[in-house]
Amino acid sequence: METITLTIEGRLVSCISGTSILEVAEQNGFKIPNLCYHPSLKPFGACRLCLVEDEKTGRLMASCVTPAAPGMNILINTPRVKAHRTNIIRLMMAEHPDSCLVCSKGNRCKLREIASELGIGQNDLYPMPHYRQLEQANPFIIRDLTKCILCGKCIRADHELVVVGAIDYSLRGFNSRPVTVLEKPLEQSSCTFCGTCVSLCPTGALSIKSAGYIGTPERESPTICGFCGVGCSLVMGVASDRVVEVNPSHQMDTVNGSTLCVRGHFAHDFLNNKDRLTEPLVRKDGNLVPVSWDEALETVAERLLSIGKMNGPQSVGLFGSSKCTNEENYLFQKIARIMLHTNNIDNGGYIHGRSIMQGFKQRTDNGCRVNPLSSLENAEAIFVLGADTHHSLPVVSYYIKRASRKGITIILADPRKTDMAAFSSLWLPVFPHSDHAVINGIAALLSEEKAWDAWYVDRFTENFSAYLDSIKSLDLSRICDQAGLTRDSLEKAAGLLKGKRISFVIGKGIMQQRNGQISLDAVLNLALMTGSLGADNAGIYLLEHENNQTGAWDMGTVPDSLPGRLPLNDNSARKHWELAWQCRLPTDPGLNIMRMIEEAEKGNLKALYVMGENPLRSLPQTHRVREALKGLELLVVQEILMNETTEMADVVLPGAAFAEKGGSFTNIEGRIQTFAPVVSPPGNAKPDWEILDLLAPEMGYPKVYGALEKIRREISQFVHMYADMGKEGVGSSAWVKEMSGKMIFRPGEPGGLVSFVPVDSPSHETTDDEYPFTAILGSLRYHLGSGTRTGRSPRIHEFTTGTGGEIEISKEDAEAMGLSEGDRIRVASASGSIERGIKIEKSLRTGLIFIPLAFNNNDALNLIGFKPLGEADSPGWKECRVSIEKITGQGGQ
Repeated sequence: METITLTIEGRLVSCISGTSILEVAEQNGFKIPNLCYHPSLKPFGACRLCLVEDEKTGRLMASCVTPAAPGMNILINTPRVKAHRTNIIRLMMAEHPDSCLVCSKGNRCKLREIASELGIGQNDLYPMPHYRQLEQANPFIIRDLTKCILCGKCIRADHELVVVGAIDYSLRGFNSRPVTVLEKPLEQSSCTFCGTCVSLCPTGALSIKSAGYIGTPERESPTICGFCGVGCSLVMGVASDRVVEVNPSHQMDTVNGSTLCVRGHFAHDFLNNKDRLTEPLVRKDGNLVPVSWDEALETVAERLLSIGKMNGPQSVGLFGSSKCTNEENYLFQKIARIMLHTNNIDNGGYIHGRSIMQGFKQRTDNGCRVNPLSSLENAEAIFVLGADTHHSLPVVSYYIKRASRKGITIILADPRKTDMAAFSSLWLPVFPHSDHAVINGIAALLSEEKAWDAWYVDRFTENFSAYLDSIKSLDLSRICDQAGLTRDSLEKAAGLLKGKRISFVIGKGIMQQRNGQISLDAVLNLALMTGSLGADNAGIYLLEHENNQTGAWDMGTVPDSLPGRLPLNDNSARKHWELAWQCRLPTDPGLNIMRMIEEAEKGNLKALYVMGENPLRSLPQTHRVREALKGLELLVVQEILMNETTEMADVVLPGAAFAEKGGSFTNIEGRIQTFAPVVSPPGNAKPDWEILDLLAPEMGYPKVYGALEKIRREISQFVHMYADMGKEGVGSSAWVKEMSGKMIFRPGEPGGLVSFVPVDSPSHETTDDEYPFTAILGSLRYHLGSGTRTGRSPRIHEFTTGTGGEIEISKEDAEAMGLSEGDRIRVASASGSIERGIKIEKSLRTGLIFIPLAFNNNDALNLIGFKPLGEADSPGWKECRVSIEKITGQGGQ
């Protein structure tokens, strides 16, 4: 693009043609006052404070909406400009209430800041207050529109960034204000309470509702969100060493920019919950009692070692955390493999479908590691399968919705008509676990028209002929019957994707379902056929739901891989780590968490060390897990909150939440983000890495790290894909290095080919008269995972109490059973039953019900059988066959 030059305040500057004067000025260190401008939003020109003067023409221009032109001579603070700015501020202040001393915005109010810079105290104009009713019924946001200056940032953020459309301007002139449809309260609108409007509001018109603190925080510190796998960049406000406020960092090079979701913005109040663990506890005479750190660590070390020595290494298991940092997971698996000589180590990523992803990683040789979400907005087509991103990973949904607004083709395959259907070019209402059939059907239709990328297929793949033969033999009528689709809809999907490279967005609906591995194989086949894998602005996005689910796997907190995702059964990989750690590593295959519970039931597993997970709430069949844990000789739980699992523990070690320690997380894009502590851990709690570093010497390990940087340095030295981690210091980010040997991930270098696999068509699920309905289990935006942390958020608890956990049922099924909104039903499967209120959903297909997870102590998982994910006979954890019985009339949840 053309580069132009102009002069600002006597200095010659250059910029790309089309850049606004305000952007050029900011890029070159000039400050121009403004209230309506934000780099994430389209220029609006509402406040006119950014006026500048062109010395050549004498024109006054709003710099945010005026493109820089060659030869301009821009002046920022001439008397004319200052006079206009002063009058604008005086008029705003005449309408603004005189409440600065009690306003929660305090010293961060942009209006107050600019008035101070211009030397405006009293405006000497007739007051024109326009009082509005204070809105604070919900626990998240206070709206005091008396303070609104009509900058439009909240509306533009709602429409442009999060793409919800909950608010817009109403009325005109003096009466104009941002409101919801029919001026209903936010809680009765389509607002998702992401808080983006609050973080962008320049005045106190929008503010965070807080019961514990009002006003400007004492300080602010950057960190990374500890909830989902997106890894949003945050700024936390701190007062009295407590987190009192959370906002996005507003850094443009981060994954979230100026957006967050309701969890990231408002659920971090769980950090100050009264159930936080503050002292080590050891069970004595049947009760957990506080002890010193020395006693707690000595007890853990002595008992783990003695149990392992007496019963063998396979008698001990460790359950690590997809929520703890890379450094902590790295140390945790070292303790397992070096000190306890066992590969019985797993993490919470298993719960979210890691075993299904294993096959994909094997086919690509651990490729496809770097997938920036920003590429979705430049995609040719997006195919969303098994992912309700609007609820599970809202920031991902923002990217997809913005892509939709740009006219990018989006296909959504989901049994439910989720909120994302409105942004899709085509919604495919597939039957549960029939995604593989849909994908193979689309591939078959494309093959009929020879619509594959021949150059790509010839250069980067193998076994295409066998795959082509297998899809040509498919019966499309049978596929449509199996998927519950018409042939027209399948042909329309193929037509929309023809000739395009595709971005596949894959959620838990695939990775936790019965046919998950087959479906993921079908996705990879279609990605290869269309030249999408490894291509720019295309590829496969596997949505990992926990904040460090990716990193925990990379660090080797799994039973079948060493750090760097090196296979445990690979002799060269094992020798690499034996040399690095100066030890002999165990070769026996390890147990995943489900197998550990089964071995505990048999009496073979004697001890379990849990770090940062709550298996009694996150695994199916709570009663069975509880009985297995009861039978252990030793249960050690390292946690931040008293929960169902810590209450059963023999030793409890109080850890630190992410905001209370340093470390690094790796997000779903492959972005490694380092961060420093924001506040201190409560009481006598310690960062988890420090606990492990103190425990290792008690178990006889000679090396003490003593500093987080030393652990990070060792990781970057020996885990080659993490070679760039932390190079730029704490607070920096780096990308995981692609280590795949496949040619598609090694531009300009020789490498292997990615293989197609023949189509696998499992038998169609038969009907069951005893359990005639199919229950789909899924997440709502207010909770993450099992709800252990979000359930301790006072705001989330207040907003969802008495609502939010209802079971959705179709209008037709409700009428057939004589059910009304709010009635209570009993839902029973072959494995268990639950009771909840109902919500009638008109768009739901008959025979389906939807059950939100995390509510009612996550009782929905009791409907799922205790079967490991990803195995041949596993029914999956996403759906199950159920019966429904009405048990009472009106009663809510």
